[in-house]
Amino acid sequence: MSQLLPIPPTAGPIHGTIRPPGSKSLTNRAMVVAALAEGPSRLVGVLDSEDTRVMARGLEALGIEITADWSSGLLEVVGQGGTIPRTAAEIDAAASGTTMRFLAAVCGLGRGRYRLDGTPRMRCRPIGDLVDGLRALGIDADTQSPGRCPPVTVSGPPRDTTHQQQLRVRAGTSSQFASGLAMIGPCLAGGMELDFEGPIVSRPYLEMTRRVMEHFGAVGTLTATRWTIPPGGYRGRAYEIEPDASAASYFLAVAAITGGSMRIEGLSQNSLQGDIAFAEALEAMGCELTWEPNAILLRGRAARGIEIDMNALSDTLPTLAVVALFAEGPTTIRNVAHVRDKETDRIGDLARELRRLGALVEEYPDGLRIEAGSHHAARLATYDDHRMAMSLALAGLRIPGVVIEDPRCVGKTFPGFWDALARVTGERLDFSASGLFPAGDDQPG
Repeated sequence: MSQLLPIPPTAGPIHGTIRPPGSKSLTNRAMVVAALAEGPSRLVGVLDSEDTRVMARGLEALGIEITADWSSGLLEVVGQGGTIPRTAAEIDAAASGTTMRFLAAVCGLGRGRYRLDGTPRMRCRPIGDLVDGLRALGIDADTQSPGRCPPVTVSGPPRDTTHQQQLRVRAGTSSQFASGLAMIGPCLAGGMELDFEGPIVSRPYLEMTRRVMEHFGAVGTLTATRWTIPPGGYRGRAYEIEPDASAASYFLAVAAITGGSMRIEGLSQNSLQGDIAFAEALEAMGCELTWEPNAILLRGRAARGIEIDMNALSDTLPTLAVVALFAEGPTTIRNVAHVRDKETDRIGDLARELRRLGALVEEYPDGLRIEAGSHHAARLATYDDHRMAMSLALAGLRIPGVVIEDPRCVGKTFPGFWDALARVTGERLDFSASGLFPAGDDQPG
């Protein structure tokens, strides 16, 4: 039976300050690069979540030594200089796309056979473009589900890599394919040159990957059409991970929905994460945005709908869609067709849940048009998708009677979300009454 969490509406504008947990995207990239580096690395501010623990377990399955103090946000990773200690491994990527895509590429450096699998939904998420890149390196790689989806088997090592490897990669489904291949590039004797074929979704994530690689000593050149990655490997380093910009979007939305204010600490206009642009989308909707040296301050209500291309910040699509429920006029979101291949179909399934709240929603192949309509209570499905749960819950701040199904799914990237939301809203989300936590069970922290 589904667990349920009622969301209590708030009495007025919400004002608060929060520092979100560490970035999932940076944590998982830093773990992979540290594992490929020469010598030990110390990662500070890492996110403790299902996705990051799945990545750590995957690397450990390959023989990488990781000492974790998750409660303190510390990881010690002993890098193996671009080699894989074990010659065989079974890796459970669960629902973590970064683990599946990045470690499939990393396994290509090994001398043996590796198999990666995940949840039923993961077996529906295409990975064929990455497999094509591995094959171009002379690595034996294959998929075992319809649509070129996981499980994936990888048998390395690559062919003679003395000369620079010339690859063409399609990244129209996920930029993680290009990121995964790029991260193993410095470990090849001749380096790598990636030519992008067709459109690339979520391009800011490529720049994020490049900058993490650069921190560990791999300096490459990234343009609109090509990524040139010289050889030379990585060197172990200390690395501090900034707060998660995607997580910050939920709290910025709290201010935008209620007409309050929110200060997000630890992030700025110079963030590595493309999702920082979510604050600018809210500014376009009527909020007042102030960039501080190490914080973001957002004030006021998102009063008007906008038209926006969200390709570069697509993880915040569900959040903006919920904000649109309370704006005057329509909000049109385009160029995000790739989010249909996320943890759930974040266009079709999101449209269904918004309609349950009374919104007028028009669905496009690559986006949505949303108008407020008449608000009414609803029990909302989350599809085992953390971002759906966190975003849809925000509607309950203004609409009485909103109930979230399967609230535990936020553990994928933000286990402490419900407590954080309760703190900033001043409301006590009654976990025990909802059945989310049985008597005596620990509440999220």
